[in-house]
Amino acid sequence: MRAKSSASFACVSALCLIIAAVQACAQAAPPPPATSGASFQDSANELSVAVGKTVLVDCARPIKRIAIGLGDVAEASAVTRSEVMVNGKAPGETSLIIWDDQGGRQFFNVTVRSSVAAMETSLDSVRREIRNELPGQNLTVTAENGVVYLRGTVNDLNGSSRAVQIAGTAGKVVNLLNVVVPPSKAQILLKVKFASVDRNKAKSLGINLYNLGLGNVIGDISTGQFNPVTVSGSGTGSSSGATATIPSDMNLSAYFPGLKSGATIEALQTEGVAEVLAEPNVMAMDGKEASFLAGGEYPYPVSQGSASGSGGITIAFKEYGVRLNFIPTITPRGTIRLQVAPEVSSLDTADAVTISGFTVDAITVRKMNTEVELADGQTFVLGGLLNNSETESFYKIPFIGDVPILGKFFQSKSINKINAELIVTVTPEIVNPIAAGASVPELKFPVKFLPPNSNIPMHQPDAKTAENTLAPPPATIPVEKLIQSMKPEAPLIVDSASGTFGTGSSASTPSSSDAATPPQ
Repeated sequence: MRAKSSASFACVSALCLIIAAVQACAQAAPPPPATSGASFQDSANELSVAVGKTVLVDCARPIKRIAIGLGDVAEASAVTRSEVMVNGKAPGETSLIIWDDQGGRQFFNVTVRSSVAAMETSLDSVRREIRNELPGQNLTVTAENGVVYLRGTVNDLNGSSRAVQIAGTAGKVVNLLNVVVPPSKAQILLKVKFASVDRNKAKSLGINLYNLGLGNVIGDISTGQFNPVTVSGSGTGSSSGATATIPSDMNLSAYFPGLKSGATIEALQTEGVAEVLAEPNVMAMDGKEASFLAGGEYPYPVSQGSASGSGGITIAFKEYGVRLNFIPTITPRGTIRLQVAPEVSSLDTADAVTISGFTVDAITVRKMNTEVELADGQTFVLGGLLNNSETESFYKIPFIGDVPILGKFFQSKSINKINAELIVTVTPEIVNPIAAGASVPELKFPVKFLPPNSNIPMHQPDAKTAENTLAPPPATIPVEKLIQSMKPEAPLIVDSASGTFGTGSSASTPSSSDAATPPQ
């Protein structure tokens, strides 16, 4: 019964179109003048036909020539001297031009639409594939004027994408699907441990000799490795006026008045050790970047150029300390892929430089940037460093320094040994937030704080009302709304000069001093 009704409806539609086309052709054709060579005003008509169907166009004047634009969309042929048959071949649009024997022309805008039977067959195929690929999900597929409409609810965005791809085989798709609201993303806690041990040993041995007048001679002998004694004045006469200035960094000195001679000795052996242990723990959402910095910023001068060539000096700041930047991503395998960049830096006064009267400290940096993949709770050693260095300096005075036994007084030696060890480990864990009302970890303060001045508790009201209670989330939302909610937020921008936060062009004062510092 359905097939017969569709066939009857198609025949009636085709008959109506033929009648309308004939009337338009008869009304649009102007009466030709009696004289030959006259031109007639062009006319435009609308002609519609379904794929696989035929429309017959009757013309009031005998036909001389016909032409159609796209032969792949429709074809036209003259069956008599006044009748043109137009066949629909494929959905689309084209133009038909008919010339009569008097020089008149008629234009037709031909629209070939999909046939109802072919569209229904295509939609049945689409519905079948959607049921196979997305079982148990309530989806409806309808079509109108060659456009496919998708309605219903899918479980996730992947199901929406697949449904659109399948429906696209039947024509242009309008996605009106809703999607089930997904659960919140997993929270990932990254535990990083920096362990560093720096050891050093130094041994220094050297002697400087000086004379303040013995044999009417003043002077000193030094290898030059350690600061020598500075002798000044005159050593002649019964009362010598020569003086000796002994450096403060020499740890042993001796002077013999009867001989008017003395010596300074550098004999030191030192050992040092520096241990650093930092364990930053940072929380981040799946696929979101997190940053951590425990340290500070030190100022350094920056010269500003000008048109005259002599600019002023401004102060810039450089961060140092324990820094951690990372992005965790949960893979389809259930593992956690980490893009992690840990860094440990400290001020180094030994390698400081002086520029234009300003002393700028150096920075000792240990950092790495890598990508690893771990399961929940597993640990990787990201990097290790073992550095051993030994520096030995030996100085002597030529010739006399080579004399056995006595030559030792004209030699100096310095030995420095440095051993540095560093290891960085990382452990990601998928964690859940602390339940409402549960005990929150707090620091144990050795000394009690002063009591507050107010009797009002310094916290928000605990009572839940309609004003301070969020509405329950909907079960489903449109696909485009879910995609919009998943877009990353604009990154925070920190102005170090003013200490303000912003998201691009605008800035506002931060509400908390514990806000995360953006990655550099």
